[in-house]
Amino acid sequence: MSGSTRRPGDDKPRIRPMSRDPDKKPRGLERIADLLPQTAREFGLEEQLEQARAAAAWLEVLSERVPAAVGACRLAGLSHGVATIEADEPIVAQEIRLRSSELLAALRGTAGTPIRQLRVSTRHV
Repeated sequence: MSGSTRRPGDDKPRIRPMSRDPDKKPRGLERIADLLPQTAREFGLEEQLEQARAAAAWLEVLSERVPAAVGACRLAGLSHGVATIEADEPIVAQEIRLRSSELLAALRGTAGTPIRQLRVSTRHV
């Protein structure tokens, strides 16, 4: 080696501190949740985002109102205000049907999309 001593980490790129321009205003931070709708629109994914939000709302409502049905049914589709619920067992489907007006009212308050009807079916395995 030629007279210069190397320190550990000398071969790594150095990170320079950000320059602070006193005339430049700092950019405000944006929440990801605020950016998602615009991004989904730009990529043509609005329908998928709407369905994901409705599925999350369904799970939340179901957890609060019919905890025994969590994991035994799911939101399988959403089209024109009709949420299609798939149940694994007929008894679960029946419970969801019996409580559909209560679940629908709670879902309307939670989901970001207007849902006017629940359609319940039993999944055939």
